[in-house]
Amino acid sequence: MADKTARYRTEIQQMMYVSGETAEASPETTGMIEEIVRQQVIEMLRQCTEQASRRGSKSIATDDLIFLIRHDVAKVSRLRTFLSWKDVRKNVKDSDDKGAEPDIGGGDEPGGPTAGPVVAEAKKNKKTKIGLPWEVHSFYSQEVPEREDEEDEDEEEMNYATLQRLKKADERTKVMTKEEYVTWSEYRQASFTFRKTKRFKEWAGFGVVTDSKPNDDIVDILGFLTFEIVQTLTEEALKIKEQEDLGKAVAGGEQAGKKRKAQGLFNPPSEGRTPVEPRHIQEAFRRLQQRPNKQRAMLIGRKGLNRTPLKLF
Repeated sequence: MADKTARYRTEIQQMMYVSGETAEASPETTGMIEEIVRQQVIEMLRQCTEQASRRGSKSIATDDLIFLIRHDVAKVSRLRTFLSWKDVRKNVKDSDDKGAEPDIGGGDEPGGPTAGPVVAEAKKNKKTKIGLPWEVHSFYSQEVPEREDEEDEDEEEMNYATLQRLKKADERTKVMTKEEYVTWSEYRQASFTFRKTKRFKEWAGFGVVTDSKPNDDIVDILGFLTFEIVQTLTEEALKIKEQEDLGKAVAGGEQAGKKRKAQGLFNPPSEGRTPVEPRHIQEAFRRLQQRPNKQRAMLIGRKGLNRTPLKLF
């Protein structure tokens, strides 16, 4: 993709840095990532539009978007948690706008006996769970009340995935200087959508791919998913580059050893770390598009070209 058409180069560089890339990526690399992300978003909107049409609706809903990633239990659970807390913040803000003020001056904790109506509203909504229409409990008119100590399997998987993400973040930051860590923390806020809603809608194809006007929740979910796409793509590309560098080191080991013996103390300094290149991104995308053997077997024997749909990741 031509550099002049790129709109999110800075944001993508920041996301790549958070995902483990320390060297500055070239415009060709960030441009390729941006185009891949855009293709993924367009495919999501296309599938959501088809699902909404089957429901007899012209507008896509958050459920249509979450349905596309329903097999990634941890990611869905994180999204539901995000939407639940977003609803809490909205309710607290609405209460504040109506003139309700939290009275917490007489207690040590917001949830104490002197907590005001705003905090009570937050506590009341804290356990609010976002229901999804394809879940079994949605088929019944009455819901079984949840226990305070209850933690479902989805939440356990989300917690495990969160711990793995925190472990990766710890490995990336433990050798950073104070200045590097401040930069890393700032770059974690990088987003395709935050304060860029109009530009994102135009870039993603709203009004072209779909006539639906997205609400704030849909834009926020897409902002979450686009960050995940860049992170997944970057991490896979870094693995490929690491394997490539290791192969080169092994292949040139004997020659390098001879040169070191001949040159002694006058060896040239080792090269600094180089960034991932477009070919690494391209190979990462190819690997992420691979499907299980069962899915590939179902495509054999079809008439005409076996064109496989874009796989979301």
